[in-house]
Amino acid sequence: MTTVFTGSSLNDDDRRDLVYRGDVFVYSATSASAELVLFARELIEEAFGGLDPETAQHEMDVERFAGLLADLKPRFIHHPQCKKLLPLILEEVGCSLDKTYFDVPRLRTSTSHDYLTSGISYAFHPHRDCWYSAPFNQINWWMPIYPVVPENVMAFHTRYFDQPVANGSTRYDYAKWNATSRHTAARHIHSDSREQPKPEEEVELDPQVRIVPEAGGFMLFSGAHLHSTVPNTSGRTRFSIDFRTVHIDDVRARRGAVNVDAACTGTTLRDFRRCADLAPMPEELALEYEAEALTRARQASEPLRS
Repeated sequence: MTTVFTGSSLNDDDRRDLVYRGDVFVYSATSASAELVLFARELIEEAFGGLDPETAQHEMDVERFAGLLADLKPRFIHHPQCKKLLPLILEEVGCSLDKTYFDVPRLRTSTSHDYLTSGISYAFHPHRDCWYSAPFNQINWWMPIYPVVPENVMAFHTRYFDQPVANGSTRYDYAKWNATSRHTAARHIHSDSREQPKPEEEVELDPQVRIVPEAGGFMLFSGAHLHSTVPNTSGRTRFSIDFRTVHIDDVRARRGAVNVDAACTGTTLRDFRRCADLAPMPEELALEYEAEALTRARQASEPLRS
């Protein structure tokens, strides 16, 4: 069972424990999250000139739209203002800045009626972030930049939180993805040929849970949740921000969600920086997690060889 908590006053230790069990937390906009959304809007609206970003897809050819996003998204991701504001958001909801590590925030888009669903505006199939070499103690944070509706958010397929799904994670290596596929997103406009872990059995999309935070509000959920991009039928492009956190004590103790079906190799731990001073994740932890992932991948492939 997945429980959705709204505006919870639980401390971060108790909250993380529930997230690892599959629960979801939703918060109204805070001072820092509102500032981050305002900053994102400024960059987006500057990029689109005089066009309304949410409806610009109806006035632009898709190649121009994709090219615009290819310039806009990295500008947001790597802007120093993001590294300044994200720790403030985390502090506002009770995270320890000395023990919480975050990765760069992604600017995401979901266009309406299949206008652009690959590459730079990829519409995610049902997946767990753990299939993409994320640690099982990863917590995902997601916030809309403009108001959203049920027809353009994401869906949680909660029955699968502790139920395995046959998937292609055995063929996914994070280091290889970074070297060969991550930076080619803008080239994939009409289709996306990059190898990504997907379900290899039929997934029942219903029942599903859709959460609609206010603009600047945000939700937290486990990277082990099976979730997908909702087919956008709203007539408007959805703009959102997502980023991820890990708590160093949980990383060291291997505390997190249970792995039910991930068998990828590599780890994303090197992407994380400490909130207090932007120090990197200790290298020895990344090496340990890589070794453990390689062992899991080998064990998963043994039945195939026998």
